[in-house]
Amino acid sequence: HDVARSVSTPFRSATAVLIAVATVLGSAVRGDDLGDLRRDLERLRQQNERLQQQLDSQQKIIGELSEAARRKESDTASQQHSPEVEKEAPVSSGLFKAPGGSVRLGAEGGFGLFHGRPASTHPNTDFRVDEARLFLEAKLWEDVYSFSEINLMTREQPDEAVKLGELYVDFEDVSKLWGQERLLNLRAGRLDIPFGEEYLSRDAIDNPLVAHSLADFWGIDEGVELYGSAGQVSYVLAVQNGGHPMVKDGTADKSVTLRVGWDPKSWLHGSVSLMRTGSIDVAADQLSELWIGNGFFRNLGPASRTTRFHAELAQGDLRFLLPDGHVALSGGAVRFDDNDPQLDNRRQLFLASAEVVHRFGRRVYAAGRYSHILAPEGFPVAGLGTFGQYFFRTLSTDVWRATAGVGYRFSDNLVLKADYSFEGGSELGGRSRRRTDLFAAQIAIRY
Repeated sequence: HDVARSVSTPFRSATAVLIAVATVLGSAVRGDDLGDLRRDLERLRQQNERLQQQLDSQQKIIGELSEAARRKESDTASQQHSPEVEKEAPVSSGLFKAPGGSVRLGAEGGFGLFHGRPASTHPNTDFRVDEARLFLEAKLWEDVYSFSEINLMTREQPDEAVKLGELYVDFEDVSKLWGQERLLNLRAGRLDIPFGEEYLSRDAIDNPLVAHSLADFWGIDEGVELYGSAGQVSYVLAVQNGGHPMVKDGTADKSVTLRVGWDPKSWLHGSVSLMRTGSIDVAADQLSELWIGNGFFRNLGPASRTTRFHAELAQGDLRFLLPDGHVALSGGAVRFDDNDPQLDNRRQLFLASAEVVHRFGRRVYAAGRYSHILAPEGFPVAGLGTFGQYFFRTLSTDVWRATAGVGYRFSDNLVLKADYSFEGGSELGGRSRRRTDLFAAQIAIRY
């Protein structure tokens, strides 16, 4: 608009000056010359009108393009990672050449304040580095890439030790060998467990809230993964160790995870996830690699007589993209058992979650999430409570969490957000779970 104004103003000024000159000199020129001058001025006026019409048209086009760009930026901000393509290294300006091609270096992180009630995970109002990750992506060959992740700090770590995150080789578009694009891709190495969809957006920079859902399924495990898409349908199939140790597996029975997605409309996405953890050895593995309820799957029978445990899971997810946000719903069930010879430790869990995000303009948004776990016969669900209490000693039959928060997105790479989580439920035996509510504020970055 400034450019249009700056161009049109000189034409108006020039016309005014010429008319004034013509008025002053009108008496000094002959009648014929005056007629020629008037015709010249009329042609100049018509040319100026045409130019002004062109400028008005350009201003209209500029306005339409600006509005389209604003809508595009708004739509992009509302979308999460594509569910049929697993998380890649973040786009980074750190680009340099390597023998196989380019290498990209990036990082993500979050720093925050956590203030909880006495029985919560943060009773002392902690300032903490909540997340710090380094990423390295390199092209190894045509359509072959490697991805490496180093976790300097995660919220779930009990210490400050550096941990290995994902590390895999990605063979993209293998199906081109028989003339099909995007139908089959292959990854091998240490990979995210592709169960459900929350893990795709649980990192600090992607999560609209500071808190996660109560179930919060995620994990990183060694294995292989096939993924691809055909039309409206996508899939991910992973075979992984299942147990927690990184260097070897305690049993030959592997975990298997399948997620099938469907995108019938641009604003609607759905998926169904199925998983079996495989048989997990109590002595060698101790815990499952899959994270659930701010903890893991573990044996319920004592280790002196229980040697194996396992779980099967199913979950459905729906996501509705709205003009100014989204609504995400999920629901599922878990069946668990161990081989305790004296007690029947079979358990069934039922899980549900609903998330709503609404943007006010381009920067400000509000978000809310409600999640629930029902375990009628009792199960270790740590949630926001003290880990030693609710994961190792006290079983819960009913746990819920309601979180409300606001955020300000300076850019795709810088977000300020805060939320408050109310959490409650019942322990096995009927006693209430209390005083685990948590307030959190966080700055999330990516570069």
